[in-house]
Amino acid sequence: MSLEKLGVSRRSLVIAAAAVATVISLGLGANAALNKISGDAKQAVSSIGGQAAGIEAAKPSRIALVIGNSRYPDANAPLVQPINDARALTAALRRDGFEVDVVEDANKEDLRRAVDRLTSKVRRDSVVMLFYGGYGMQAGRESYMIPVDATIWKESDVRRHGTSIESVLGALKDRGARASLVVLDAARRNPYERRFRTYSHGLSPIDAPQNALILSSATPGKVVVDSRTENSMLVGELLKNMSTQGLGAEQIFTRTRIAVSRNSDGQQVPTVSSSLIEEIRLGAVEKAGS
Repeated sequence: MSLEKLGVSRRSLVIAAAAVATVISLGLGANAALNKISGDAKQAVSSIGGQAAGIEAAKPSRIALVIGNSRYPDANAPLVQPINDARALTAALRRDGFEVDVVEDANKEDLRRAVDRLTSKVRRDSVVMLFYGGYGMQAGRESYMIPVDATIWKESDVRRHGTSIESVLGALKDRGARASLVVLDAARRNPYERRFRTYSHGLSPIDAPQNALILSSATPGKVVVDSRTENSMLVGELLKNMSTQGLGAEQIFTRTRIAVSRNSDGQQVPTVSSSLIEEIRLGAVEKAGS
C-alpha cells in the first residue's frame, strides 16, 4: 500500500521523524542532567561525610572500663557498694564524654575480655579511665582484681585467677595512651584470707608508669571496712569533686584523698600516685589537645 493512498505525504513523515528525534534527544538530555545532579549530590554527601568523620577523628578519645564486683560465693554476703559505685561513676563519666564499658560481677573470662576490649580502643590521644570496686589482693608485690568465680587457696591462685593492675597499666602504656587514670576501691578484708597461713592485708604499692594517675582507697597494706552508705566513701567524694568545674584529674584525686581522710578521722587514708606530664581534665568541657 502506497503512502499516498494512506493520505500521508513524505513531508509529513520527515516532520514526524524530526519530532521523535527531538523527544528522544530531550529524554536523553534529561537523564544525563539527572545523572549529573545525582553524581554531584553523591559527591557532596561524600564530602560532608568525610568532613564529619574528620571532625570525629579529631575529637580526643576518652574511654573507660568500670568494674563492680559484688557477689562472691566465698563471702558471707554480697558487697553492697561496688555495683552502686560502678553505676554512679558510669553515669558521671558518660556525662563527661567518656565511652564507658561497664561490667558487673565479672568472672575471670569477663575480666580478660573487658581488658582486651579496653586496650583495643586505645589511641595515641586516648585518656583512659579504669575503675575497679570489689575484692582485691596482693601477690608477688602486685595488686590483683579478683573475679567473682575465683578459687583461691594459696598465693599462686591469686596470680592465676586474678587480673594484675600493673599488667593492665603496662598494656595501656604499650598502646601509647595519652594518660591512664585508675581508681581502685578494693582494699577490703577478703574472704580468702582464712585459708592462708600468712597473708598481706589490702593492696601493694602501685608505681604509676609514665603518664598515669592512680587513686587507691587505702594506704598499702591496710584494709577498709565498708560503711552502710549507698556508695563507698571514696567514690562518694570522687563524684563530688568530679562535679566541680575547672579541676584537673590530679586535683580531683588529691581532693578526694583529703576529704576521705578527714571524714574518717584518719581511719581511711587513700593514696594518690602520679606520673602525669600534663594536666588532664575530666569535665565535658575538655578541648582537643588540652
